[in-house]
Amino acid sequence: MYQYKDREFTRVHFDGQDLRYGELISCTFEKCTFMNTSMEEIDTSYCRFIECDFKGVSLNSSIHNESAFENCKFNGANLFVSKFIACKMTGSDFSGAQVDGITIDGGDWSYTNLRHANLSKQDLRGVRFFEADFTDTDLTKADLRDCNLERVSLGRAKLAGADLRGANLQGVDLKALDVKGARMDLEQAALFMRSYGAKVD
Repeated sequence: MYQYKDREFTRVHFDGQDLRYGELISCTFEKCTFMNTSMEEIDTSYCRFIECDFKGVSLNSSIHNESAFENCKFNGANLFVSKFIACKMTGSDFSGAQVDGITIDGGDWSYTNLRHANLSKQDLRGVRFFEADFTDTDLTKADLRDCNLERVSLGRAKLAGADLRGANLQGVDLKALDVKGARMDLEQAALFMRSYGAKVD
């Protein structure tokens, strides 16, 4: 067990290291690389990771509380049963990441790439996903109530059984959605009908 507190790292390469079971508090990492690093069960609180590369990293069972991962790359990362609580993830890329069992508790996930992710049955209530890319994402039975889904890409996303009530769907291409079995509120239903040219009074 190790602890880093109030430390700053710029362009440091942590690639391939064993950084498991650590605690990071109020640290800043800018343009650092963590490629294929073992970071299982680490805890971060109030940290900032700016343009860092987590390609192939193992973050299984890690917990992140009010940390920021801005414009980071998580390509092929393992985030199995990791927790992100009130985190800022803007612009980060999760292409090919293993996100099964992930917990996303609030926070800002705007402009993230979540293509092909498995987020089925996830509780995503109230998360900000402004302009996120959910193309081909599995959102089956996901709870998306009160999310900001403004201008998100949902092409070929699976939404069967998803709860969209109260979510902001402005700017979404509703005609491209398969909403069979999804739960919507009256305002969203009217928006959906208008997208097909219906006049809703």
